[in-house]
Amino acid sequence: MAQGKDLEAVAAALAKSELMAALSEETRTRLARAGAPCALDPGALLFARGEKGDALYVLLEGEVEVRTSNEAGRDVRLAALKPGALIGEMAVLDGGARSADIAAIRRSRLLRISRDSALAALESEPKALLKLISELSRRLRAANTSLEDAQLLDLGGRLAQRLLDEAGDGSSITITQTELARRIGASREKGEPQAA
Repeated sequence: MAQGKDLEAVAAALAKSELMAALSEETRTRLARAGAPCALDPGALLFARGEKGDALYVLLEGEVEVRTSNEAGRDVRLAALKPGALIGEMAVLDGGARSADIAAIRRSRLLRISRDSALAALESEPKALLKLISELSRRLRAANTSLEDAQLLDLGGRLAQRLLDEAGDGSSITITQTELARRIGASREKGEPQAA
């Protein structure tokens, strides 16, 4: 249960979340109080594909990735999520299994909100449901773009696109060649940090 400064930080993160921002401040505070904080070290799994979706998470600090594995057992990154992101809502909404693995890229702090609490909050405020549909549509569009890039761009094109995505508004990134190769679906045997 979040209290004091943590409660303020959680409420602020919920207000930044694409879905939770649509909820009233009172409902966000109620969810923050009902939520349980958790932490992940780099590389640790939050949950695995196929697990039951009994909670959703709000990323407060750090970064996590959505990933799956190909037939050869190699991890394939689907997306990276940054603070304020809502994680695991699909399985919470439909009661199904998790559709992908979520693993920490950096040390991360999250707030775990039970399925029952999340559904009760959404049922109490229908505008939040419309916001959820919008967010899920945005994610589907991003997934479609990634699939198109994987199918239509050659290795050099995927590399250029990933470097642009990783740099964002900045002018440089620091990433290992191994991690960069994994993110574009290529292979790299060595993993020295490289500035791009």
